[in-house]
Amino acid sequence: MLISVQNPLVKQVRKLHNSKERHRQNLHLLEGTNLISVALEVSYPLVTVLTTELWQKKNPFLWEKLQSQGERVETVSEEVMTKLATTVNPDGVVATAKRDSVVSHPRQNLQLGLILDRIQDPGNLGTIIRSSVAMGVDFIWLSRDCVDLDNPKVMRASVGEWFKIKAKVEDNLSLLITEYQEKGYQIIATDLQGDIKPWQVDLTAPTIILMGNESRGLSANLKNLATHKLKIPLFNDVESLNVGIASSLILHERMRQIEVRG
Repeated sequence: MLISVQNPLVKQVRKLHNSKERHRQNLHLLEGTNLISVALEVSYPLVTVLTTELWQKKNPFLWEKLQSQGERVETVSEEVMTKLATTVNPDGVVATAKRDSVVSHPRQNLQLGLILDRIQDPGNLGTIIRSSVAMGVDFIWLSRDCVDLDNPKVMRASVGEWFKIKAKVEDNLSLLITEYQEKGYQIIATDLQGDIKPWQVDLTAPTIILMGNESRGLSANLKNLATHKLKIPLFNDVESLNVGIASSLILHERMRQIEVRG
């Protein structure tokens, strides 16, 4: 059992709380029973697994699977676990995984893509990922200045769906949008000055949806590439919605249209 926070492995994992260290070590930090369970379901390769004895007793089936799936598996004290975890009340398990263990590329016959521009809140990105998996988004591209895709809070907010989405950071979103436009895709932007409601456009056609920063919205250069600018109608003088909620509403409208058309 590892009982010292000065242990080299413990110190290495603790550094993964920091974004630069995750990039430098090329490792994700996975935390919590829910996230680890989904990682096991999809056979996501784990490098290091650290659990407390109490967690092992509460989760014997998961513990057995982790021992065969992790490259290195260690038991740690409760005190050490509180230092390894990013949450205030950790449930007793963390793991690391290679950041490049799964490389994502959009499929050739992509029907629905989502481009995220400068999203800053981990909770919002996690919500968007969860909704995207639930509502059939084929691929997500993120601007370089979005919150880290593998931020532990993003992973937790996705409630495990993080492992099921295909996504990547894209350096030149304008070029990407132009390429899809030339292929005949409609480019949908959300805009407070938009003149179309979500149900007034055929979202079942090949589509790329653009969603922007929580306070500043879409970058002007991306918005100007849109073929349609949507505005979600709201009551009671509410100006706009949280980007996670707005994304979910538009994605659900696409699902509704698919259902209506049979």
